[in-house]
Amino acid sequence: MKRCLMTVTLVVTVLTAQAQITLEEYRASVMEYSWTLKNRNSQSEEARENMGRAKTGFLPSLAANGSFSVQFRHVEGVRRWDFALQPQIIQTLYAGGAVRAAWKGAKLDYDIALCNEAFAMLDVRYAADYAYWTLSAMAQYFESVRRYVEIIRSLKEVVDARFAEGYIAKGDVLQIDSRLSEAEYELSVAEQNYSVAMHNFNILRGERLDAEVLLAQTIRDSIPLPSRVPVENIVASRPDYAAADLVRRRAEVAVRSARAPFNPQIGVGVGGAWAPYSPNRTGQTQINGSLFAQVSVPIFHWGERHRTVAAARERARQSGFAQSQLYDDIMREEMNGWITLVDSNAQVSTSMRSMLIARENLEISTYSYSEGVTTILDVLQAQISWLQLYTNTITAQYNYAVAVSDYERITAR
Repeated sequence: MKRCLMTVTLVVTVLTAQAQITLEEYRASVMEYSWTLKNRNSQSEEARENMGRAKTGFLPSLAANGSFSVQFRHVEGVRRWDFALQPQIIQTLYAGGAVRAAWKGAKLDYDIALCNEAFAMLDVRYAADYAYWTLSAMAQYFESVRRYVEIIRSLKEVVDARFAEGYIAKGDVLQIDSRLSEAEYELSVAEQNYSVAMHNFNILRGERLDAEVLLAQTIRDSIPLPSRVPVENIVASRPDYAAADLVRRRAEVAVRSARAPFNPQIGVGVGGAWAPYSPNRTGQTQINGSLFAQVSVPIFHWGERHRTVAAARERARQSGFAQSQLYDDIMREEMNGWITLVDSNAQVSTSMRSMLIARENLEISTYSYSEGVTTILDVLQAQISWLQLYTNTITAQYNYAVAVSDYERITAR
């Protein structure tokens, strides 16, 4: 019998461990399911294909033009049909810098897409942390309200007993009944909030909304305070700042692309023609080959080149301004995130001490009331104080856990 009980206990322990999900496991499942990351990855693949397409501009191109015609009116001695087939191989020698600029721009676009994908991973990771800690907080709050209801019900038993013995008035019974009704309502609200948090938790990882889960970590666990990171190190590792720098360089390449159509264009090629003699009297055909060079030199466009290039330069300046603004935003974000992190950590310690005091005060008040030393109002006030400070502790622990995740997102760690 003892061996059977040990086996059952072991099986239950294993199943419980398997049902638990750690924060890292939840992050991995959210990232695997995330439609945002799938979309970003698709955009990166699109940019990679565009980069390969732009590179083909350096290679020769093969094209063939063909035509066939039939005349409605017959001319004596000339056949009514005619055709021509002209294949050509053309190699662009110089396109005013357009080909090289297009390839460099496409390469930068691919790098930008990769940076955007990496930054999206930071956001998705933070969203997973937020959902994880929110579920933990709602579970803790639901448990605290449940305990609060149990405390009031326990006190109600004492009040009912004292009333039955004639030691207290009916007013104490009405007050405790009213407080119990309010507590049960708060319990239903807490249960609803927990269910919503559970739904959000499961949606992010692509599970059923009502799928039960047991968190392996909670907001009550000891989470170490991260070390502060200098702004210079943050911008060196932030994918969005790297993307902003690439966007600025992309805009500089766009200046060359804007100038290219107004530069000389040079190309060479070889072609051929297969067609009947003209006029087509016998129906016999001939094949003729040719070598050719193409040169195009824009001369005057009423200042269009100057204004087009100037507009592209202004866009490049705007990209530089946006990068500088992002630097300031990251610096502000880090400073605010660090202050929030430190303050929330301090609030955890303060709220824990206050909760211990409130718990002791509640125990003393409840005992004193049962001995007839204090009034029901003192006990009810102690209960309210305990619940408020217990809730403050949960809020402080939740804020600290979220602040840690947020600071890790800000610092790209």
